[in-house]
Amino acid sequence: MKRAAIYARYSTDLQNERSVEDQVALCRAYAEREKLQIVATFDDRARSGGSMLGRDGLIQMLAQANSGAFDVIVVEALDRLSRDMADLATIHKQLKFKGIELRAVHDGRADTVLIGLRGLVGQLFREDGAKKVRRGMQGVVREGRHAGGKPYGYRTSTMRGRLEIDPVQAAVVRRILTEYADGRPPREIAGDLNREGIAPPRGRTWNASTINGSGQRGNGIVRNEIYIGRIVWGKVRMDTNPETGRRISRPADGSEVMTADAPELRLVDDALWQRVQAINEAKAALKSHQKRRPPHLLSGLLRCGCCGSGMSVHDRDKTGKTRVRCSAVRESGVCTNRRIIYLPAIERAVVDGMREQLRDPRYIEIYVRRYNSERQRLASTAVRNRASLEARLAERQREFDRVMNAYVKGFITEAEAEQQIPELRRERDRIAAELAAAGEDPKVLTLHPGAINDYLRQVDELAATLADHAHEGMDKLTQMFRSLVHSVTVYPNGPREGFEVEVKGRLAELVGGHAFPTGRFSGVNVVAEEGFEPPTQGL
Repeated sequence: MKRAAIYARYSTDLQNERSVEDQVALCRAYAEREKLQIVATFDDRARSGGSMLGRDGLIQMLAQANSGAFDVIVVEALDRLSRDMADLATIHKQLKFKGIELRAVHDGRADTVLIGLRGLVGQLFREDGAKKVRRGMQGVVREGRHAGGKPYGYRTSTMRGRLEIDPVQAAVVRRILTEYADGRPPREIAGDLNREGIAPPRGRTWNASTINGSGQRGNGIVRNEIYIGRIVWGKVRMDTNPETGRRISRPADGSEVMTADAPELRLVDDALWQRVQAINEAKAALKSHQKRRPPHLLSGLLRCGCCGSGMSVHDRDKTGKTRVRCSAVRESGVCTNRRIIYLPAIERAVVDGMREQLRDPRYIEIYVRRYNSERQRLASTAVRNRASLEARLAERQREFDRVMNAYVKGFITEAEAEQQIPELRRERDRIAAELAAAGEDPKVLTLHPGAINDYLRQVDELAATLADHAHEGMDKLTQMFRSLVHSVTVYPNGPREGFEVEVKGRLAELVGGHAFPTGRFSGVNVVAEEGFEPPTQGL
């Protein structure tokens, strides 16, 4: 008698647990009729057939198939093995190579034609089922019922699919939206709620992200339109990653979004809501480095010239002037630079020094010349190494395929696969990017005098503002200035001999590149360095 293994599966925890036992009983009756000896039984409970990943029963069965533990695999129907055409074909190909028959109770022996037909039907059935579920959810929304999870501020009603206002949480929502509209940052709002012990929607603490959400996904308390009595469904869709088998959420196409009025769920009036959305729109227009307002002109940009650590506020003198020092001295005491320097003095030195460099195009011309020369050299090297890059890319792709195949065959665990696959993918994509860039012509940077003059004018305004200790208009000037600067390194001189600062930054808007020529400024004296500084990609 031929040795046989039985495999059974059902899809979700909403189905009957007895489904597996029923499938096994049906397969045993088939095996008895066909004179097959059952030697093993495998199953996956509440597992989708859309992917092979995460199905321990299937992986164990394929692993034992490699060792020749049985001659036949019996399933109730081929869609129990997989509802994906590619996966079903792969399983059949592997079993056929090992000389193992695949039999379905309702279809008999599986051949290439049957695998193709059942694979296509199974995948279409799965995709059609997803569409029907989505259509059903859209019908729920059209009826004015809530189709998603329970949002903060509401509780489930006794009527199926209906929500009702939770008075306690609704008061918190109104408070959050009011404070946000008045200009309070989400971090401060979250901090107050945590200190007062108010329970968050989920987890243990409130976070800025809980309040702010994502503009692309339309979530977060300040973006949830249910608070003005409008149910919105379909802002995200769930897709299965074919490499990991995990479902991930992605922003959906706007045409898939459905809305329905639910005035009984309104918590705030339109006037407050419009103020909140105006703030969201203003933030969306800002660049990433502009979204956080720095407390000082050079906040987060200062570096110690002795150890390279950041410099932070130390204290303020009797007149209220801010003083800074190396943070490594305060935190660990490992730096020898114990100088305490007035921050306004550093700001004036940096602004005056940058103004002098921008007035003399020779400094920028030196940078552009060296930058273009380096880009030409790198491009030539990349072209020469193209064959090497192609070989490395092919090798990484083979390694990636080997790991995937080892996981499918059960040679490595899911945890091992999840550890190796992302790193291999990143390395493969990095080499592919190098290969794509190898054939590109080097980008030549050019000067834009008009832009330089515009920045000169604004730097002059900033210098005048600092000199007058004024604050009106500082936000705009500060954002402009920080868009040029990458870092400011402070070098202390001897006792009572002042200091020097080295500025590294960006000339993206002036020359189309990513870096600013290095210069040292002490007061208004400039000592420019002509060494090439590689492009810097961000703060």
